[in-house]
Amino acid sequence: MSKIIPKELETSEPRMVKSHDVTLDAEYAEWIAEVKHRYRSAQVKAAVKVNGEKLLFNWQMGRDLVQKKAEERWGAGVVEQVSLDLKREFPKEDGFSARNLRYMKQWYLYYTTEAQKLQRPVAEIMCETGIEVKTERLQRPVAEFSEGGSRLDIREFPLPFALVPWGQHIEIMTRSKSIDEALFYIQQVIEKGLSRPALINCFKASLFKHYGKIVNNFSDHLPDVQSHLVQEVLKENYDFGFATVEHEMYDERDLEDALTSDVTNLLLEMGTGFAFIGRQKEIIVGGRSRIIDLLFYHIRLRCFIACEIKVKPFEPEFAGKLNYYVSAVDELLKAPDDNPTIGLLICSDMDKTDVQWSFRGITTPMGVATYNNIRIKDMLPTQELLKQRVELLQKQLRETKQLMNKVN
Repeated sequence: MSKIIPKELETSEPRMVKSHDVTLDAEYAEWIAEVKHRYRSAQVKAAVKVNGEKLLFNWQMGRDLVQKKAEERWGAGVVEQVSLDLKREFPKEDGFSARNLRYMKQWYLYYTTEAQKLQRPVAEIMCETGIEVKTERLQRPVAEFSEGGSRLDIREFPLPFALVPWGQHIEIMTRSKSIDEALFYIQQVIEKGLSRPALINCFKASLFKHYGKIVNNFSDHLPDVQSHLVQEVLKENYDFGFATVEHEMYDERDLEDALTSDVTNLLLEMGTGFAFIGRQKEIIVGGRSRIIDLLFYHIRLRCFIACEIKVKPFEPEFAGKLNYYVSAVDELLKAPDDNPTIGLLICSDMDKTDVQWSFRGITTPMGVATYNNIRIKDMLPTQELLKQRVELLQKQLRETKQLMNKVN
């Protein structure tokens, strides 16, 4: 591809464009960093504005279908007719399927119906729930989206909605069991930038149910901000349904083997931001060897997480052992700019009072969670048994078909 170049370069010798004849000082570095920041801001503003305008259209489309009582007024097939008319007028645009139009109607009804019950606008409900645009990086483009728009009633259409892609809105609306759960996941998408697959994983892990409920002492030994973040990250219960052990009488080593044989699913279950450092990490102190079951580093928390796995209910001595491992990681691995190491104990069951009493006198931050859904290989049907079941089912289907033919 040829390009028009400035006249001052037309007579210069042929050459590749590269760095040359420049003196790069601190002022240049500061200026180029500012240019990069401006461009990134422009990208965010453009994306938010485009997404916001499309979402506003979807909201108003849903509102029209509801308020005009379109199906009562023009017939049951009116949504399909609207779809055909829009596709005909805008053939290169997607999003005008009859199914998507029904999602728009459902989306509008989902939030406004609850608002009507509470006799408050949707935006006020979101504000009470704590959902807001928290960073300057996003406040400006959202504010500009709302400027000069007589078409936009911000009491009706909450501005934070503009930060959530339409696909994520659909997942939240169709999967949430309450308005509180829906608003919780909207906040998660806004704050963490969750993709649609990541959001679906959050629903599968019942993040709303377990969010911030892990038994812990974080508020006693961490700054408020860090304590809040850790409680967001760690779960009350972990679903280890991806792991299979050989027999019902499995021990800690068997469970570790099952978990670490599928590190991808282990990290997905642990949550966003976890990096797997290793298992059976050995510590030698005074000539004695001690082993940390699993060691993680969390990117967002900027700290190590020492994890102990127990296949039986919580015992008070577990807390003392985990406290030792957390202290060891702080002494041997923690860098000066890392935050304090977190201890995480995952056991088969626990009594909350038992855990809380065990935390007394311990000054390292730690939490205790449970796990479930481990699969037992001995209890799973063998391949031969599955084959026999399929053959039996096929035989039953043939006999049923023959019987129906005779009846007919």
